[in-house]
Amino acid sequence: MPELLELSPQECTTLLRAGVVGRVAVSTPDGPHIIPVNYSIVDDAVVVRTSPYSLLGTHGRNTVLAFEIDHFDHAYQHGWSVVARGRSEVVTDPADVERIRSIWEPRPWAAGARNLYLRIRWSELSGRRLGTGWSMQMASPVLRRLSS
Repeated sequence: MPELLELSPQECTTLLRAGVVGRVAVSTPDGPHIIPVNYSIVDDAVVVRTSPYSLLGTHGRNTVLAFEIDHFDHAYQHGWSVVARGRSEVVTDPADVERIRSIWEPRPWAAGARNLYLRIRWSELSGRRLGTGWSMQMASPVLRRLSS
C-alpha cells in the first residue's frame, strides 16, 4: 500500500501555480456545493471569475471557502491533493483587477459573462501525496509554466 505524505507549503504553492482547473466548496442555504472553476494564483490568493448571480457569486462572497486541486493515477495508485482555505472577497478596485490581468488572468471555459472577480486569500494551505518515486508536477494532466 502506498505511503501517504504531507506536502510542504512550498510544494502546495508550486502545484497551485501549475494548475488551471480546480473546485471551490461553498456553503449555501440548501447545503454545500462543489463548483469546478478555472483559476489563477496571484500572490497568496486563488482568483476566479464568475457570474454575480451564480451559486459562487451569490454565496461565495465574504465567506470562508475551500479550493482544491488534485491529480490521481489509478493504474499506479499514486496522486496528490492540495486544499487552500480562506476568506473570499470580491475584487472591485480597478488597479487590483488590472494587476490580476497582468499577472495571470483566470479564463473561464464556460460561456456567458464572468465579470465578477473573486479572490480567496488562503489562511490555510495543506496537501498530501500518495506514493513516492514520481514527480507530482510532471504527472499533472495540465502543466502551466509561469515566469517568475
